[in-house]
Amino acid sequence: MFTGIVQAVGRIASIKAAGQSMAVVIDAGGLDLGDVAMGDSIACNGVCLTVTQLTSHGFTVDVSPETLRVTSGLAVAASVNLEKSLRLADRLGGHLVSGHVDGVGEVRAVTPIDENREISIGFPDALGRYIARKGSVTVSGVSLTVNAVAGDAFSINLIPHTLAVTNLRDVKAGDRVNLEVDLVARYVERLLNGDKA
Repeated sequence: MFTGIVQAVGRIASIKAAGQSMAVVIDAGGLDLGDVAMGDSIACNGVCLTVTQLTSHGFTVDVSPETLRVTSGLAVAASVNLEKSLRLADRLGGHLVSGHVDGVGEVRAVTPIDENREISIGFPDALGRYIARKGSVTVSGVSLTVNAVAGDAFSINLIPHTLAVTNLRDVKAGDRVNLEVDLVARYVERLLNGDKA
């Protein structure tokens, strides 16, 4: 589990194809890896990945064909939002995040508002029922509050701090972002629908 509070922005150093999968080496940037061991989980742009090797400047993860199919943002030199998995004693500063991406959205517009930026993101039809005004959503690993929902898009506001400590400062119209809807919303739907969901 994660909180959607990004701890560092890293960079993909290299990618090696392994059949339909990939081995990805990530330069961890300022992420403290002192308490990380092989087998630990780290969210990379909101994708929960398992550390398979520690390197002098970061770590290696294996990415399965399914993960490649349902996510975006894994390319050489791409910046990645990083968060180590949540410990039970940690503060929950964002919201409960599983690191299991529900879909890929497309940035429709980026609008500066004073020192902030409002971002409009189009989402896949299947996610619409889980995205609500003032609800939580994870965008490329960042826990954010939905400002508004209109049709097949929602808007979020990025404050200066979020712009300073995440890779969302670089997004522009046309970019693809990983989306994870609120975990609680999915369980509420399952409880209400029983075996139909």
